Amino acid sequence: MNDSIFGKIIRREIPASIVYEDEDILAFNDIGAQAPVHVLFIPKRVVIPTLDDLQPAHAELMGRLVLAAAAYARKEGLADNGYRLVINCREDAGQTVFHLHLHLLAGATLGRFGTP
Repeated sequence: MNDSIFGKIIRREIPASIVYEDEDILAFNDIGAQAPVHVLFIPKRVVIPTLDDLQPAHAELMGRLVLAAAAYARKEGLADNGYRLVINCREDAGQTVFHLHLHLLAGATLGRFGTP
């Protein structure tokens, strides 16, 4: 059983502003938004703690996460100006919930990546 905050959101034990859902993927607005649009896309039925825990069997699911995020960006009119997809892996990269998730950031000019 997934007792992380994401598991609780999937089971509707805590509220979330859900913006997309299908059989395998759930997307909701991040409560700690880092951009005007900050949506998290998570797998619903498979808990993969980090990007390093991915296995070849997860390839289709990861592709579906990316495709769902891109479709959402197009549907919401974010694709014309651009958006960013981010996956953090472990603490030093900013991962705070150990249930693999994809961040969609948009709605403003985003800074370039650099050193801390």
